[in-house]
Amino acid sequence: MENGVRRQLVDISLWNPSLDQFSELVSLLPLHEQSSITRFIKFEDRKRALVSRLLQYVVVHEVLGLPLGEIIINRTVEGKPYLGKHPARSKIPNFNFNCSHDGDYVAIASEPLCLIGLDIVYPSIPTQETVNEFIGNFSSYFTRLEWHKITNAGISCNVLAEFYRYWCMKEAYVKATGAGVGFRLDRLEFHHTNWVNISVYIDGKQSKVWRFWLLELEKGHLAALAKGHPQSATKNYKSALRRTEFDEEEYYSSLNLENPGFDLCPVEKLSSKMRSTDG
Repeated sequence: MENGVRRQLVDISLWNPSLDQFSELVSLLPLHEQSSITRFIKFEDRKRALVSRLLQYVVVHEVLGLPLGEIIINRTVEGKPYLGKHPARSKIPNFNFNCSHDGDYVAIASEPLCLIGLDIVYPSIPTQETVNEFIGNFSSYFTRLEWHKITNAGISCNVLAEFYRYWCMKEAYVKATGAGVGFRLDRLEFHHTNWVNISVYIDGKQSKVWRFWLLELEKGHLAALAKGHPQSATKNYKSALRRTEFDEEEYYSSLNLENPGFDLCPVEKLSSKMRSTDG
């Protein structure tokens, strides 16, 4: 696997820690990360937040060899996480990562040169709404073509699945660029052939510097990956990257690397690595 490329997935339904076990794992993280976990009320939400942080620190440690005490993960004003300044970053100047969680899964993806965005969804609707009522709340986020594809997908379960496929693609792109909630999702229009050979049109113009993948995970979950040019990053996020200019050969050789599948990683493995990072 290319140095800096990681795809890791955790099934949190398989992890049922005691409160003491959970608290001990939280204590391994920096104080500011601990408060970002304990602010959640529901224990399942705390589990997702903790595993997301563990994945980030473990992947940085694996790729750059940094001990826990030297890993600084900052966030832009839009909430995009990025690795703080450290001499070890010179090994892989544009190393960046993105986490996502929904349903039973928490995952991380990282890349050495291209921007990477990841979005996981578990297709569902509120108990008191029909599929059409639910998706109707989001019609303005899609182009006319996309909305036609969604609403003409067939029976209700197929309509809902198609809605979430387009939705997670858009979210993956936004997360890759660091744009945050202010980005108008209807500026993006996705084209595909049965959800392979996926391309994006931005403000009506096809972009050649992005690639996308849609993966069907176990238990009905979906994962979207977006990989693109650092020049597409927002101003705040771009300042956190070491390089944004590349010749075409270097850039496209990275963009066109085969996308690896996710490695399933138990929480116990993450916790073991966290305990050993300062050793």
